[in-house]
Amino acid sequence: MNYYDEIKETLIKNEIYKKVKDYSKNKSDLNAYFEVGRLIVEAQGG
Repeated sequence: MNYYDEIKETLIKNEIYKKVKDYSKNKSDLNAYFEVGRLIVEAQGG
């Protein structure tokens, strides 16, 4: 077993997981803000 490769792979997977999680969070924020903006425009009669 090559411990160096195992450690490297584990750290890389963790970084990928964090990026995907951040992307999902940002996508959720974007969708929420878009929906709020759409509702404001509708409320103004636009």
